Amino acid sequence: MATTSIKPLLYQPAPRWHLWGALGGAVAIHLTAVALAQKHEAPLEVPITPPATIIEATLPPPEATPPPEDIPIPAPPPPPEIKPEYVEERTPPPRPPPMAQKFTPIKSSEMSMSRAKALAIYGPHPQYPYEARSRHITGSGVCIVNVDPGSGNVTGASMSQSVGNPILDNAALSAFRQWRFRPGTVSKVRIPITFTITGASY
Repeated sequence: MATTSIKPLLYQPAPRWHLWGALGGAVAIHLTAVALAQKHEAPLEVPITPPATIIEATLPPPEATPPPEDIPIPAPPPPPEIKPEYVEERTPPPRPPPMAQKFTPIKSSEMSMSRAKALAIYGPHPQYPYEARSRHITGSGVCIVNVDPGSGNVTGASMSQSVGNPILDNAALSAFRQWRFRPGTVSKVRIPITFTITGASY
């Protein structure tokens, strides 16, 4: 049987780098724990503000303003005295009356029937009544026409000589009463008239 030799155990100290490594690891773990703790910060405490106290301030009453003094208003000066002016009224002299138009009417005896027609402004022709025409009534007569010299209007008409039938006389007078002449030309006109089957002529 072989004999095993036993070597004696010698103490060998650990190398220094092992110590520094362990120390560094511990420091790193500690710093990590501190960093994690800082992330979870404690909630901030909000200070509670006490409610504001309301203080009622009493103001003194305002001083009464004295009423304004009544200042007498001076009376207005009296209006100046206006003396009436007397204007003499002068009466205008009277106007002379308008001069009457002088004219010389033409007498009926001096005027022919053609002249009377020329002086007439309006002279409707006598109508031959149907009743006289149907009965073939004819005749001749003379009509006297009175004229207002100022206006030329006929003021009246009459038959100085009848035609011989009242129907024809009335037809002649009705037409001649409507005549008008130039003012200041005639005062009376004598108009002969004849009724035939064809009508009236003068």
